[in-house]
Amino acid sequence: TAIDETLKKTNLGKLEVGSKVNLERCMPANGRFDGHIVQGHVDQIGRVTAITPQDGSWLYDFEYEPEGQNITVEKGSICINGTSLTVFNSGTNTFRVAIIPYTYEHTVFHTLEVGDIVNLEFDIVGKYIRKMMNLG
Repeated sequence: TAIDETLKKTNLGKLEVGSKVNLERCMPANGRFDGHIVQGHVDQIGRVTAITPQDGSWLYDFEYEPEGQNITVEKGSICINGTSLTVFNSGTNTFRVAIIPYTYEHTVFHTLEVGDIVNLEFDIVGKYIRKMMNLG
């Protein structure tokens, strides 16, 4: 069961029976914080714009609409289809991530193609700073 909010902000309504999904558990707050803070909330969708093989790994480029006023920051975190990753080449409504072979094989990245729609969860720290500065 999915509420209207979920269907509007995610790619869930576009999935078919048998589609692969990746679910990354959120980080527990009862210990040392290490890695990305993933909440498991989808902020909006994005689109794969390029996939470039690079020495046994892959570079994935994405774009997203500015309507949510979400931002990426260089070396900040981004969650794509439930996989928490590090952003680089952060631009206006665009960013890139590097996918190593283990991540490629053990998540849905090996199924993605240029043009595919993905779910995005933006860096929580960036969202708080944007809110404090009245940017959104």
